[in-house]
Amino acid sequence: MTFTIGVITVSDKGAAGERKDASGPLIGDLLKDIGGIVKSYIIVPDERTEIAETIKHMCDVEKLDVIFTTGGTGFSPRDITPEATLDVVDRLAPGISEAIRMNSLSITPKAMLSRAVSGIRKQSLIINLPGSPKGVKESLEVIIPALSHGIGILKGTAVECGNHHHNHNHKK
Repeated sequence: MTFTIGVITVSDKGAAGERKDASGPLIGDLLKDIGGIVKSYIIVPDERTEIAETIKHMCDVEKLDVIFTTGGTGFSPRDITPEATLDVVDRLAPGISEAIRMNSLSITPKAMLSRAVSGIRKQSLIINLPGSPKGVKESLEVIIPALSHGIGILKGTAVECGNHHHNHNHKK
């Protein structure tokens, strides 16, 4: 299965051309082996409205399957990527960010300072990743095994796995 990717690097310095973005391009490199195709890539400053509008555009207009943000998920006053993401998602997908944090915690206690979130808008999955190439790589290694399946369910091309107890008889 192939899937389309949007990459949003959130960085004041990157947007101003003062720093080369190493994390954004790495996302596409690491996902091409499982069918990921980067269709859209942009660097934006740490501005809540701009991040939110960019995510919205990638979901609503470009209709990309998965949007990754990289950067802006920490404790600095300018780190507002999670809030911008929460402004535009319809539903949360907390297990993704929890899995990333759990894995990162086994590497460093500083992982608990990540405020990254994941969610769904229409048929697009949005995942906040850390800003460093190392963080991006460690995070993607965790989610790659489930990513295609999640996208397939969202697009209606995969069946939910049978270990959930769905009660389709809603009578009380």
